[in-house]
Amino acid sequence: MEETDREAVATAVQRVAGMLQRPDQLDKVEQYRRREARKKASVEARLKVLCSYEFEPQTSKETRQPGYQFCKKAAAIQSQLDGVRTGLSQLHNALNDVKDIQQSLIDVNKDWRQSINTIENLKDVKDAVVQHSQLAAAVENLKNIFSVPEIVRETQDLIERGELLQAHRKLMDLECSRDNLMYEQYRMDSKNTHDMNLIHTYFGDMQKLSEELAKQLWMVVQRSLVTVRRDPTLLVSVVRIIEREEKIDRRMLDRKKQTGFIPPGRPKKWKEKMFNILERTVSTRIEGTQADTRESDKMWLVRHLEIIRKYVLDDLLVAKTLLDQCFPPHYDIFKRLLSMYHQALSTRMQELAAEDLEANEIVSLLTWVLNTYKSTEMMGNSELSPEVDVNSLNLLISQDVVDQLLSKYMSTLTSNIIGWLRKALETDKKDWVKETEPEADQDGYYQTTLPAIVFQMFEQNLQVAAQISEDLKTKVLLLCLQQMNSFLTRYKDEAQLYKEEHLKNRQYPQCYVQYMIAVINNCQTFKESIISLKRKYLKVELEDTLSSSHASMDAILDIIAKEGCSSLLDEVFMDLETHLNELMTKKWLMGSNAVGTICVTVEDYFNDFAKIKKPYKKTMTVEAHRRVVVEYIRAIMLKRISFKNAEERKEGAEKMIKEAEQFRFLFKKLAAGSGEDTEGLCDIIEAIAEVIKLTDPSLLYLEVSTLVSKYPDIRDDHIAALLTVRGDASRDMKQTIIETLDQGPSQPNPNYVPIFKEITVPTLTVPKLLK
Repeated sequence: MEETDREAVATAVQRVAGMLQRPDQLDKVEQYRRREARKKASVEARLKVLCSYEFEPQTSKETRQPGYQFCKKAAAIQSQLDGVRTGLSQLHNALNDVKDIQQSLIDVNKDWRQSINTIENLKDVKDAVVQHSQLAAAVENLKNIFSVPEIVRETQDLIERGELLQAHRKLMDLECSRDNLMYEQYRMDSKNTHDMNLIHTYFGDMQKLSEELAKQLWMVVQRSLVTVRRDPTLLVSVVRIIEREEKIDRRMLDRKKQTGFIPPGRPKKWKEKMFNILERTVSTRIEGTQADTRESDKMWLVRHLEIIRKYVLDDLLVAKTLLDQCFPPHYDIFKRLLSMYHQALSTRMQELAAEDLEANEIVSLLTWVLNTYKSTEMMGNSELSPEVDVNSLNLLISQDVVDQLLSKYMSTLTSNIIGWLRKALETDKKDWVKETEPEADQDGYYQTTLPAIVFQMFEQNLQVAAQISEDLKTKVLLLCLQQMNSFLTRYKDEAQLYKEEHLKNRQYPQCYVQYMIAVINNCQTFKESIISLKRKYLKVELEDTLSSSHASMDAILDIIAKEGCSSLLDEVFMDLETHLNELMTKKWLMGSNAVGTICVTVEDYFNDFAKIKKPYKKTMTVEAHRRVVVEYIRAIMLKRISFKNAEERKEGAEKMIKEAEQFRFLFKKLAAGSGEDTEGLCDIIEAIAEVIKLTDPSLLYLEVSTLVSKYPDIRDDHIAALLTVRGDASRDMKQTIIETLDQGPSQPNPNYVPIFKEITVPTLTVPKLLK
C-alpha cells in the first residue's frame, strides 16, 4: 500500500508540474483544483457501483434470503443518494465558479477602461519595439550585409566554374538577407520607398547573379537530352535548384497573403520557365531538321520527315530510360515531353500542309502523318510502351486538312496522269518512225514500251495511295481507268493518222508493218494489264461499278486492233494489186502464175504477221483468207475475159479449181493450230468454176440455181456477169435464168456468212446486157 501511495503521489506531482509550467498559470490554480475535485468525485461514484457488483453472493440460495434482498435495495438507494449529493455539490461549485468569472470580467472591463489613455501613451514604446526588431534583424544580417560584394564575387566564380549548387546556396543567403531587411522595413513603414530602393540598390548585383545563374540553368535544360547521357549529375543539380526556388516561391506567396509583402523578383517561376524552355527547344529541334529545299533536292520532304522520325524516337527513348530518373516523379517529365513533341509535330505538319505541295509531297506527308507516326517505327515502338499509347494520340493535322490535301492530291494527280499519258504517247509515236524494228517480248511478239510505261505509272500511284488509305487507293484506281479510257481514244486516232501518213508515201516509215503489229499487240497487253490492275487493287464488291468502263475500254482496244489488222491487209493487197489484175484475163488463161505469186506474197507477209498475238492473229488469218477469195471472185465479176468455146471454159475452170486448192493449202498452213475452217471460202471459187465448166447449156439453169441456193446473197448482176464470162449463154437464156431464179424461194444456210454483197459488178445493168 505504501508503494502504491508513493506512486500516486509521484503521478500527482508530475501532473501538477505539467499544469504550472509558466507564471501566468498560477492564476488558474483554483480552477485546476475544482476540476480535479470533480474528476475525483466521478471516479469514486464509479468505484461504488463496481464494488456493489463485486460483492454479490455467488449462489442462488443466498439471493433468495429476505435479508439479502433488503440489503441490496438499501445499497442501491445509498448509491443513488451519494450520486445526488455529488451532483448537488458540483452544481454548487459551478455556480460559485460562474460568479467568480462574472466578477473577474467586471474587473477586467474596469481595468481596460482605465488603461486606454495609458495604451496611447505607450506608442513611443511600440515604435521603439519595432525599431528594436529591425535593428536586431540588421545586426543579425550585419555580417552578410558587409560581405555582400565578396559573396557576389564568390558566387560569380562558382557560376563560371559550373558549380551551380554552391553558387545557388550563396545566392539564397544573399536573397534571404535582402528579403529580411526589406520585410522589416516594410513592417516599420511600408510607404517608405526610399529605404526600400536603397536596400534594393545595394543588393542590385544579386539580381544579375540570379539572371546569370538562370542562363546557365536554361543552357543545361536546352541540352538536357545530351547532358543526361554525358553528365546526369549536372542535370540533377539543375532540377534541385529549380525545386529550391519553387519552395521559396511558395513560402513568399504564403507570406504575401499574411502580410502583403513580397520581395522583388518573386515568384521566379523557374519550374514554369524550365518547361517553357523545353517546349521551345523541342519546337526548334523539329523545325531545324529541314536540311534541304525543293529547289536543292526533290526529295527534301521525305528526308525532312525521316530525320524528324529518327530524332523524335531517339529523344523519347532517352527521355524514358534516362531523363525520367533525373526529375522528381511529380514532374511526370516523360509525359510532358511526349505532349511537347506531339504538339510541336502537329504545328510543323500543319505548316507543311499549308505550303504549296506537289502531289508526291502530299503523299509523303499524309503517309507519315496517318501511318508512320503511329507505326512501330515511331510512336508504336515497343520500347516506348506502355507509357505511349498510340490509340490515345490525336491526329497531327485535323481531318479537314487531310481532306483538303487529298482533294488537292487528286486534282494534281489528274493533271499529272493526263500529262504523263500524253508524253508517253508522244514518245511512242517517235518510235514508230524508227528505221529499226520494235523490240519483241519473251515469246517473240513485237511490242513497244507504251503499255509498260503506262501501267508502271498507274502501279506506282496505286502503291503510293495504298500506303495512305484503302479509300484513296480505290479513288486513284477509278481515276487511272477513267483517264485510260480517254487515252485509248487518242491512241486510236494516232494509229489512224500513222496509217494515213504511210499511205502518202509507202516507203516511209521503213518499219511500218512491224510497228503496226506492235500497236495491235499493245491492245492485247493493255487488256491484260487492265484486268491485272483491277484484280490487284479493286475490291470484289466494287467490280460492278467499273463494268461499263471496262467494256468501253475493251471495245476501243478491239477497234484499234481491228483497224490495225485492216491496215496491214491493205498493205498486203496493195502489193498484190498488179497480180490480182492479171486474174481472169487472157494472160492468166495463157499460163500466168499470178496466184502463185499472190500465195508467196501473202505467206511472206504472214511471216511478219506471226508476231501478232492471239486472238488478233487468228482474226488476221480469217480476214486475209476472206479478202483473197473476195478479190478472186471480184476478178471474175469484172468480166475481163469471155471464154470462146468449151475447151477454154474447161481450161479456165480447171485452172480456177487448181488455184482454189492453192489458196486452201496456203490458208490451212497459215491457220495451223488456230482451229479456223479454211474449206468454205475456197468452195465458192470451185462452185463458180463448175458453172463455167458445164458443157451442156441445158443444165445451166440447174447449175446456177444450185449456186444461188448455196450462196443466197448472190445478185442478178453477179449471175449475169458469170454467164457473160462463160461466153455461150444467149440473151434469152440469161433473161430466163435470172427471171426464174428471182421467182424461186430462197432458203439460205443459217451458218453462211455473206460474201457476194461485198462484190460490186461494173455499172452495166442487166437490161443493157440483154440488148
